[in-house]
Amino acid sequence: MALVIEGEERIAAPVEKVWQALNDPEILKEAIPGCQSLEKTSDTEMAATVVLKIGPIKATFNGEVTLKNLKPPHSYTIQGEGKGGIAGFAKGGADVTLTPDGADTTVLKYAAKAEVGGKIAQLGSRLIESTSKKLAGQFFTTFGNTVGNG
Repeated sequence: MALVIEGEERIAAPVEKVWQALNDPEILKEAIPGCQSLEKTSDTEMAATVVLKIGPIKATFNGEVTLKNLKPPHSYTIQGEGKGGIAGFAKGGADVTLTPDGADTTVLKYAAKAEVGGKIAQLGSRLIESTSKKLAGQFFTTFGNTVGNG
């Protein structure tokens, strides 16, 4: 089952600062809902452990996050894939673009695609879609607040 989530976040920080934060494992770890660990394994790869609850299923996903199509400080694609044991798998990515709006504000736009399989996929598309949108919204709001206030 696949879905697309789009949105935008205004961040009270210049583009360069937002770009640095998008590449900082500590800031990403704080912003990713349920993230237990996020460690850089190369300049463009990170290993992640995330605990998520989707409806009645709570699962720990172990996976990889890869940064691609890097065009500093304006855009990149972040892709991830996680396996949650018997719960199934989740994989997806987001194209992220940064546009300056004045000297100290950045508009971050994202278009994310996600795909789930296994037991999670049996929960029903409405639940998965609403949970995915909520998680994406939480990530970008937390990220924006952290970077804008940091």
